[in-house]
Amino acid sequence: MLRTICEGEPGFEQNIAALADRSGTVPEAIENRARAIIAEVRRRGDAAVRDFTQRFENRALGALELSVADWDAAVAEVPADVRQALAQAAARIRVYHERERYDSYETVEPGIRLTCRFTPLLRVGLYVPGGTARYPSSVLMTAVPAKVALVREVFMVTPGPSPETLAAAREAGVDRVFVIGGAQAVAALAYGTESVPRVDKIVGPGNAYVAAAKRLVFGDVGIDMVAGPTEVVIAADASANPAWVAADLLAQAEHDALAVPILIAVGREIAARVDAEVERQLAELPRRSIAEQAIAGQGVAIVVSEVATAIALLNRLAPEHAGLALAEARKWSSSVTAAGAVFVGHEACESLGDYFAGPSHVLPTGGSARFSSPLGVGDFMKRTSLIDYELPAVQKQAAAIARLAEVEGLEGHGRAVLLRAGGR
Repeated sequence: MLRTICEGEPGFEQNIAALADRSGTVPEAIENRARAIIAEVRRRGDAAVRDFTQRFENRALGALELSVADWDAAVAEVPADVRQALAQAAARIRVYHERERYDSYETVEPGIRLTCRFTPLLRVGLYVPGGTARYPSSVLMTAVPAKVALVREVFMVTPGPSPETLAAAREAGVDRVFVIGGAQAVAALAYGTESVPRVDKIVGPGNAYVAAAKRLVFGDVGIDMVAGPTEVVIAADASANPAWVAADLLAQAEHDALAVPILIAVGREIAARVDAEVERQLAELPRRSIAEQAIAGQGVAIVVSEVATAIALLNRLAPEHAGLALAEARKWSSSVTAAGAVFVGHEACESLGDYFAGPSHVLPTGGSARFSSPLGVGDFMKRTSLIDYELPAVQKQAAAIARLAEVEGLEGHGRAVLLRAGGR
């Protein structure tokens, strides 16, 4: 059952504060382990990657890179209807992200030309979970925006890729695939090895060791975000279909025992009806054991009296996925300011966003939607400032610049501009 907390009851504020504090901090032991792995990969390159793969995955590696022949053979195993679905999804993702444009621009004044220039990154690494997991959707949601941004080379690292994952990589335009995973794969991408070229940025979700490694290499290489457990917060009123809302909560709960499924119910009745549906649907869910752990550990029903209160709480929780199972969902959607993706209305289930709608499903977690955004084309671009002055413009601004430099105690800065302006 969902743990229930009610507006107005003792401890309500403390409970909400605890739910809002979903820190993305990685346990110290995991971070220390990841740090040691990174250091070893930097020191020994491919040999370290092979050793860690054998130790952690019981998998002996020959070549780290998947050959084109093996890639082709794996794709050929994928049923035609799956390949068609992947192509349709990729097309929708591409069309959506092609609207996200970044055009260089100039500001021109007498004797001054200031330019903001946008250019794509040269090389990007995608981390895609593998092994027993199959996540071809994650390939599409990361690689397609990178290709729309015109990234020159897109590499994928994944341990034991499934044929479906490789078919998605082919569909999305991935250039090379490396059959490695874990913190050692992140280190290989960040610093390069004999087989794996160094990249400019690493994107994509992984386990706690991958998250720790991404955090540790940030600064030497770019990252998208440090992803935590998946989460959904659904605001529902009396107009909601309890079975649909319960199914949406369970769709997140089945991901991971640490997933966070939260209901904000406008009224006790809808809360009780959704909870009953969660219990009923759990009994027939194939991944019941995982979903039960998530429901028992993090599942919550927050009962409030007004929709406005539900929306305020949703913004405070700043979830990865926000669902609006409300009678006036479109009206209220404009008030949602802190969420990775908002699913508006009873029909818009989160599964649409995970696979087919178009926006990338790589979203901020752990409350970071307060200040960060979904993965997009902009994550694969960088801005460069060009500052072009002629002498009269320098002379006009020199005195003010020199005065500010003096205030900061940086006399050399002032001299540099005054010399050009013909001063002392």
